[in-house]
Amino acid sequence: MEDQAAGSAQDAHSLPMCYRHPDRETGVRCTRCERPICPECMVSASVGFQCPECVRGTTAGQGGPPPAASRPRTIAGGTVAADPRLVTKILIGINLAVFLAIQVRPSLVDHLVLIGEWPPKPYAPTMGLVDGEWYRMVTSMFAHQEIWHIGFNMMSLWWLGGPLEAALGRVRYLTLYFVSGLAGSALTYLLVSPTSASLGASGAIFGLFGATAVLVRRLRYDMRPVIALLVINLIFSFSGGIAWQAHIGGLVAGVITGYAMVHAPRERRNLIQYGTCALVLVLAVVLTVVRTAQLT
Repeated sequence: MEDQAAGSAQDAHSLPMCYRHPDRETGVRCTRCERPICPECMVSASVGFQCPECVRGTTAGQGGPPPAASRPRTIAGGTVAADPRLVTKILIGINLAVFLAIQVRPSLVDHLVLIGEWPPKPYAPTMGLVDGEWYRMVTSMFAHQEIWHIGFNMMSLWWLGGPLEAALGRVRYLTLYFVSGLAGSALTYLLVSPTSASLGASGAIFGLFGATAVLVRRLRYDMRPVIALLVINLIFSFSGGIAWQAHIGGLVAGVITGYAMVHAPRERRNLIQYGTCALVLVLAVVLTVVRTAQLT
């Protein structure tokens, strides 16, 4: 999945800092003023990227707000937000709220986990996806029982989610998150025993891993830290006791949708980005329907 980083280690260490965020290295410069700009400050232009000041300067003196085509945009075409981590904070908040609810009422987890059917054959199932409880594909993405599980996932969500949200924009970032999570749920349902329950945000987070790798490659940053972190997580995924199917499903979906997000041509950006997301979702639904047909 990953490509090798462009340039040498020396090049990576000599990158300039973003003029608006002095703590962020970047290899991209504004095509007008040549100031270094990070993903959060990039505004897609007909050629390359511009900084927010240069974009605003093109509409100065015209009166009124700048037209939509000239407003600051992320590398994926999203709107540059005042708080680039707002959606990430909300997602973490939802996960923590569900975790606390499960701690207060442990039986709640039985209604949230991803499970194909229960009780097992020869009894007729009274719960699970086979019984029509497809909502579990989503609720399982926000359910955690162990403190180490939610702690690890939320730290990963914070580290990966913030920069991705800034680079993609809120709507595209949230779409990527749910598409990856649902793809992970679908692959788990397809390959795991229907009586085995799984839960956690790992599928969505592995999708963020995949999209981050694509974004880092697109910006020509040093990919070695991303590759190292991804390899470590994959080793843990196959170490036993973990639903690796959700990780792989989310990772593949994240790579595909992430590539569409950052490489779509400007003139057909929305069509390619959301069309790709729709295709991945359709595939997830097909896998779910096929598995349900097998079990019934």
